[in-house]
Amino acid sequence: ADVDGSVSFGDDTVLAPVGGDLMSVRILAIGKKHENWVSDGIARYEQRLRKPFDASWQLLPHSEREGEAARAEESERILSKLDRDTFVVLLDERGQNVDSPALATRLQGAFDASRQVAVVIGGAYGVDDRVRSRADFVWSLSKLVFPHQLVRLILSEQLYRAQEIAGGRPYHHV
Repeated sequence: ADVDGSVSFGDDTVLAPVGGDLMSVRILAIGKKHENWVSDGIARYEQRLRKPFDASWQLLPHSEREGEAARAEESERILSKLDRDTFVVLLDERGQNVDSPALATRLQGAFDASRQVAVVIGGAYGVDDRVRSRADFVWSLSKLVFPHQLVRLILSEQLYRAQEIAGGRPYHHV
């Protein structure tokens, strides 16, 4: 296990420690291991996350192909990791931009319906229409485009913020 408790595999898959309870957020991301500065930031928020908002990461290797071929291969990898009943949130720059309270409401709604939540971060070429149509919610963090490593950190903070909003705690000020 790495210093942060995650387990690395030869194929770039990294799994963070997660409890046995199915109600949590599973993050599927195409790409390599978190860079150190990202790991530090993610750890800062993840140590504060409690069920059902706690997160586990599964990093899937990026394709060696390019363009549409890479998109299709990576999308297949993502789809193979999603259960039929999972509430899927796809991060995509063309998705719906929502505020933090609306995100908290969507996630809490999935938990209230006893659904596992998976957040998908595609690769450099995005995902294909199969993943997009599988998503229950396509979410844009911003009209800006961010590097994948930074998206991971922003997502961790937003999960923590959603948890605090859903719990009625004062982390989020309007």
